[in-house]
Amino acid sequence: MIRRIDLRGTQRGTVDHSAVLPRADFDVEAATHQVRPTLEAVRTRGEEAVVELTERFDGVRLTDLAVPAAALEQALAGLDPKVRAALDESIRRLRQTCLADLEEDTVIEVAPGAVVTHRSVPVDRVGLYVPGGTAPLVSTVVMNVVPAQVAGVGSIALSAPPTKATGLPDPSILAACALLGVEEVYAVGGAQAIAMFAYGAGPCRPVDMVIGPGNLYVTAAKRLLRGVVGIDSEAGPSEIAILADDTAEAAYVAADLITEAEHGGTSASVLVTDSVALADDVEAELTKQVAVTRHGERIGEALAGQQSAIVLVDDIDHGLEVANAYACEHLEIHTRDARAVAARVRNAGAVFVGPWSPVAVGDYCAGSNHVLPTGGCACHSSGLSVRSFLKQMHVVDYTREALAEVAGHVVALAEAEDLPGHGAGVSARFAR
Repeated sequence: MIRRIDLRGTQRGTVDHSAVLPRADFDVEAATHQVRPTLEAVRTRGEEAVVELTERFDGVRLTDLAVPAAALEQALAGLDPKVRAALDESIRRLRQTCLADLEEDTVIEVAPGAVVTHRSVPVDRVGLYVPGGTAPLVSTVVMNVVPAQVAGVGSIALSAPPTKATGLPDPSILAACALLGVEEVYAVGGAQAIAMFAYGAGPCRPVDMVIGPGNLYVTAAKRLLRGVVGIDSEAGPSEIAILADDTAEAAYVAADLITEAEHGGTSASVLVTDSVALADDVEAELTKQVAVTRHGERIGEALAGQQSAIVLVDDIDHGLEVANAYACEHLEIHTRDARAVAARVRNAGAVFVGPWSPVAVGDYCAGSNHVLPTGGCACHSSGLSVRSFLKQMHVVDYTREALAEVAGHVVALAEAEDLPGHGAGVSARFAR
């Protein structure tokens, strides 16, 4: 079901671990050629193009891009009480960690009368995308909206693909919007939704930033529109890596590999271990658990894909090298002294420590955010947070005396760069 890669005995520093663990085929650049006409159509023809593209790609003929307020209220009223309670708790926990991320302005007096204030300013307007695909990701509504609200974003629009049954997004998505107080919701999916946010269409005004995961075409649209709008990241297929030794419980490890594989056939599930016995037990557990799970076909496809593997290493130090090189979206640690091992992780979207911190809790109710960097981007990027919606700004406030003290340095550096006008911008203030 799942292949093995044996790295035992390899000389440290001679193997490119990121290349040894290939990822699913996810050619964003190729998809940009397919997406470009969609973006251009929305840019030039606005709402008319969005309606046509939605009918072509989703099989839904929209009469209005915007979801009526009554539909949001109805969805919330009809929400299963257990799901509502779960959403309430997810929102509460995430809001708590988001509030802790907020920073006060920092005032630095670099010299007497020379003050620089470091300010965090929220983006004015954001467009939040929630994918449909294989499942209605109601949890992604929470993960997108809560940090934007805590950051202080003044205008929030959200879009999700329409269902064929109603022409509206899934009721659970609408209910979550209503629960969070998001009133501007659109029944538009795919690349056309990203273009709608970037250029504006019909009732949707252009946004300053587009946030949220999506399929290959959504990702390609975000790449092409970077600069027209800000984006959070280019999300790829879901990933999990589990670093484990012989103390790990094979049934838990297998269940967590299946968790990510459930997202679809291109999802990556990787076990890194120094225990052949654990590898054997996990493989047996995968066979047993996949056979009785509801989405066994797509899970089996993901586990059998080139992007999934059991990787054998010499020891946990070697395993850490592999994990840090792989820089995956989710990394679980199932080892002796798991907290100490987790503290040595440098590259991962989120780290889950020990047998009682499965990825699934992070997807819903851990208080962390599940919108995370994929495709190895965790080596340079972070997951979605309050800071994703904040711009950093310096406010410079000098007195005459403070400027006079540094004027000579400014003129000297301006002359060194052959930009005398820059120096004059200071010296003119002291010419009289």
